[in-house]
Amino acid sequence: MEALQLKYILASVIYSFLGVIILVLAFWLVDRLTPENTWKEIVQNKNMALAIVVAGFIIAIGLIISSAIHS
Repeated sequence: MEALQLKYILASVIYSFLGVIILVLAFWLVDRLTPENTWKEIVQNKNMALAIVVAGFIIAIGLIISSAIHS
């Protein structure tokens, strides 16, 4: 019984790391495809509209990854 619970915990940790890696790769891909440096626009130029768009993108990709992992 103890090993069975450890198996589920280990699987959750692995899937969590996998989800974070996919999320970072997706953000990197979008950053490469856009004409401006997204991170520079948000941090240095304080572009609030772009920050909201990126936040929506991260939430959407996170939901897609989590539903793919849990199904």
